[in-house]
Amino acid sequence: MGRDSVPFLPRQHDEDIVIHQDSFDEAELKKIIRALNLKVTSQRMAILKTLHEGRRHVTAQELYEKLSKDHPEIGFATVYRFLRTLTEGHFVTEVRMGGLPARYELTPKGHHDHLTCVKCGKICEFENRAIESLQEKVANQFGYRLTHHILELYGVCPECQAKGL
Repeated sequence: MGRDSVPFLPRQHDEDIVIHQDSFDEAELKKIIRALNLKVTSQRMAILKTLHEGRRHVTAQELYEKLSKDHPEIGFATVYRFLRTLTEGHFVTEVRMGGLPARYELTPKGHHDHLTCVKCGKICEFENRAIESLQEKVANQFGYRLTHHILELYGVCPECQAKGL
């Protein structure tokens, strides 16, 4: 893989993600919809519940596929539009890794970064105070006031290394 190339990341499976899941109850999910000045509908609730109950870092297509099993009346366009609205309202975080499809997660209550295996697609979420401090120092060095950031690290996980991948 060249220095400037985007790694190919395989499709993830639920068990491939190490997460610290925030919990949102039904009342909090309804508050999210109302905060966007939208009517609480069964379709919007189903999308949010599926996003919340499923794994993180899901593509719009993966969310749609999971949702359509129990809610075949909800189309892909509806899922995608609502994800865009949630992203614009900062209730969902969109992560774009190179030229790959965007991945979405409910915006966590606490900040975290990602370490992704380029062989199996496993994502490990982590927090590191030293990295956070260094990012602030870099922003200050260039006169920026840091508003937010997304840190994505890529490598080969211990399981894939053990398999010789």
